[in-house]
Amino acid sequence: MRILFMDLEREWRGGQSQAFLTLRGLREKGHEVELLTARNSPLSQRAAPLGIPVHQVSRLGLRARAAMRLRRLMSGGALDLVHLNEPHGVTAAWMASAGDRLPLLFSRRIGFPLQKNWISKRRFRAVYRFVPNCKEVAQSLLDAGIASERMSIVYEGVEVPPLLTAEMRKSARKHWEIADNDFLFGCTSVFVPEKGQRHLIEALAEVRAKFPGARLLLAGDGRCRAELEALSRRLHQDAAVLFTDFVENVDQVYAALDAFLFPSEFEGTGTALQAAMAWGLPCVSTARGGLKEIVDNGRTAIVVEPDASEFATAMMRLLGGAGLRNKLGSAGRREIETRLSADRMVESTIRVYEDVLHKWRSR
Repeated sequence: MRILFMDLEREWRGGQSQAFLTLRGLREKGHEVELLTARNSPLSQRAAPLGIPVHQVSRLGLRARAAMRLRRLMSGGALDLVHLNEPHGVTAAWMASAGDRLPLLFSRRIGFPLQKNWISKRRFRAVYRFVPNCKEVAQSLLDAGIASERMSIVYEGVEVPPLLTAEMRKSARKHWEIADNDFLFGCTSVFVPEKGQRHLIEALAEVRAKFPGARLLLAGDGRCRAELEALSRRLHQDAAVLFTDFVENVDQVYAALDAFLFPSEFEGTGTALQAAMAWGLPCVSTARGGLKEIVDNGRTAIVVEPDASEFATAMMRLLGGAGLRNKLGSAGRREIETRLSADRMVESTIRVYEDVLHKWRSR
């Protein structure tokens, strides 16, 4: 198969990580893949070194320029399908009338209702197959009037790293200047209100009253950073909370942690949480949105509401029991290996492509 991925986002977030893993996996399995993206996007900079042809368009007039480039790419007649990784790509493909010539697939990762204005209705009508990342998101599409036969669920996947060694842990903690006897909680996520990092800072203040060696690493950036830093100062936790900028090598975060926290108030499936589970970290998470399909309370994670007191209680449970930490960490890693790995995601995606092409050609 020859597949064109289109992703016009300018930042690197979970969706772009999933696109990268899918592109790489498809290429490794012998499929021809190309990428249409905004100039100098993080995704383009990661895909190009793999030998993936990258078609970059100017950020000025991005969607219109992407539509023009897509028309040229389709004119050769060699593409089998177009996989749209985010909504801007859907708009560009609709502007190019691409759905008249090729099947368009659209990865949907959030449960927000689809917009119902006439433009949105027309552009989503051009999508041949929606690819929600969980049942929760699929239900939101059904609620918006998308027929079930136009959907195929593909759960997101993450890489399963080698088991953490003492040397890897020591190096990572040295990088972040974490003492050997500190217990380091962490969260990797963009700083926006719905990600809930404020609950963790508030929880830490309660936890440190009993466990003064507890610390919190918040990896990421975003519009709420100043607010979160102010909260940590107001609660006198600024010496215990470590803020990072965007982390290029996020493995260096996971390798340093003792436990992972995911306080999201609204979520798809949370690839940051899945990555922490893959690292064998004991996790405390909410079950909002699609997260309820990822974590199993008491088996693969401790599940709580996005509330500071509930997180504090769960954090103190982890601090007080190495047996519980080991149990959750091992079960979480097995869950990723058996159900939510990047390899499984790629295999599921290929099956969707094959089904789409069979039905498209049989029309």
